[in-house]
Amino acid sequence: MTREEPVDVVVIGGGHAGIEACLAAARMGCSTVLVTMKAAGIGRMPCNPAIGGQGKGHLVREVDALGGQMALTTDATAVQFKFLNVRKGLAARSSRSQVDRHLYQRHMGAVLREQPGLTVVQGEAREFLVEHLTLVGVSLADGSVIRCRSAIVTAGTFLRGRLHTGTHARAGGGNGAPAAEGLSGSLSRLGHQLGRLKTGTVPRLDGRTIDWSRLAPQEGDHPGGRFSFHGPSSSLPQIRCAVTATNERTHEVIREGLRHSPLYGEEACIDGVGPRYCPSIEDKVVRFPEKGVHRVFLEPEGLATREVYPNGFSTSLPVQIQVDAVQTMRGLERAAIVRPGYAIEYDFADPRDLDATLQSRHLSGLWLAGQINGTTGYEEAAAQGLHAGINAARFVRSEEPFVLRRDQAYIGVLVDDLTSKGTSEPYRMFTSRAEFRLLLREDNADLRLTPIGRALGLVDDSRWARFEARRESVEQAVRWADSTQVVPSPSLARWLELVGEKPVVRARTVAEMLRRPGLALRGLADAAQLSLPVLDDSDREQVVIQCRYRGYIRRQQIEVERVRALADLKIPGEFVFHGIPGLRFELVEKLHRTRPRTLDEASRIQGMTPAALALVAARVRGGLAPRENRS
Repeated sequence: MTREEPVDVVVIGGGHAGIEACLAAARMGCSTVLVTMKAAGIGRMPCNPAIGGQGKGHLVREVDALGGQMALTTDATAVQFKFLNVRKGLAARSSRSQVDRHLYQRHMGAVLREQPGLTVVQGEAREFLVEHLTLVGVSLADGSVIRCRSAIVTAGTFLRGRLHTGTHARAGGGNGAPAAEGLSGSLSRLGHQLGRLKTGTVPRLDGRTIDWSRLAPQEGDHPGGRFSFHGPSSSLPQIRCAVTATNERTHEVIREGLRHSPLYGEEACIDGVGPRYCPSIEDKVVRFPEKGVHRVFLEPEGLATREVYPNGFSTSLPVQIQVDAVQTMRGLERAAIVRPGYAIEYDFADPRDLDATLQSRHLSGLWLAGQINGTTGYEEAAAQGLHAGINAARFVRSEEPFVLRRDQAYIGVLVDDLTSKGTSEPYRMFTSRAEFRLLLREDNADLRLTPIGRALGLVDDSRWARFEARRESVEQAVRWADSTQVVPSPSLARWLELVGEKPVVRARTVAEMLRRPGLALRGLADAAQLSLPVLDDSDREQVVIQCRYRGYIRRQQIEVERVRALADLKIPGEFVFHGIPGLRFELVEKLHRTRPRTLDEASRIQGMTPAALALVAARVRGGLAPRENRS
């Protein structure tokens, strides 16, 4: 049925990007409709039942700090928590939670049902309705129309999705859901450049058929750990994962089966580019023939299911070959496959057709977020969904666009990478992508971003009160550490010797003592007989970090200020790049296509050199736009 009264925001797709987009818009006071092909599938986890990981954990904490939902639902449904990259230091340390995928989906569905201002509609969006170059609505496959002031497409892998298992191919968006066939054409007609990407999933195993006694266990290493800065940690029982590995017999089975592979076989039919950092087991065997072993992590999918996810064994080989290959691995000799793995090809839209808010450059009021922009992963999708949802709401309210800088958040890095450089393969977040990662740690995401979330209207009063209490507690404790003296004493000397540190010969402040990497704040306070301020574990860690790394942090802040002094140079919206002497035609075309708003945005256009940037800067500073000259 056609809705005559326009809503503020329509979100298309109920995956992780769509969830954050519609919640952000609704929480900011916009009337919001979520259109999803299967209402029961909202929040489904089609791949591994885990949230976080290297670089990804930073995104989850940032989404939480801004007022998003992913971290809260993860903590409510977590069955194992781990810190990754601990030895690489705080800047690279990332969190990862194994969750019960069924509880996660139910929890997310309940959150959306209870959100005021949000309506869920089951259906397939087919076409954007445009009047006078303005988006005015979305039409559905059943002929109904939802009139709207803005729309966000978060279609994931559903756009003309095609599933492959061996030589058998069928239309579908994954997990038994149908593909979305109409929206690709609508985007293309608007001017968006579309391409094809590929991802895949693993065969699910029956945990009762796995010989767990023969496998090395993988325990969680931080009981009670959590993603959210203000929610409770999980109260669910914690599970044990395990690890096995492929061997030469596994690889032999895979090589023998390659002729039936949709990737390498005689009837190879997959054209889409797959993820570089999460290749299929076929890719691993073909591309790395010198490696005789590939580890496979066995991850139970929940507390009330027997299904196990063999992480690292994504495949699109025929079902029988999947069975034969799985059963060559230790502990899996009698393993039964509940659901076979498959590859999925789908359309994605070149993210360079979007501006820094993820709004289409071809149609005002239209945003794209998630895997449709060429990314891979729940976390990257959620971050984009939140970013797009905020901006759609601000657009409807005639407010200034919301953009995070690269030195403010990994979300800023993600969006800037996509919209300025684009991607030719599924984009995955890593800590190495951020130039200022010492400033963008997981532990300080709330201190960086919660005030911004509050200003946006996404952080409610109770959460803000808890944040202010934490911030004040940490600041007071840092001041205490700067002003409190540690005096040499026999008890201090004994403790320092016990922890392998040299004794002190003169009084030092607590902050100076904490520069020693082996010292813990509580142990130091006890040994020096000091009255330690009341702090919880995370606050105490934050005090140690701020004291220990103060010099490094300040050095990086100075570098940020130096770069921003040049990068903040504004480029007028009407600026014409044609005619700048010495600027290559290829760069001129890219500059006109991306329309960077600042020199900073221009600097990250693919192929931009320091010399070319200097030419643009000189012309912008001179206040002269060159005449249009394409001859």
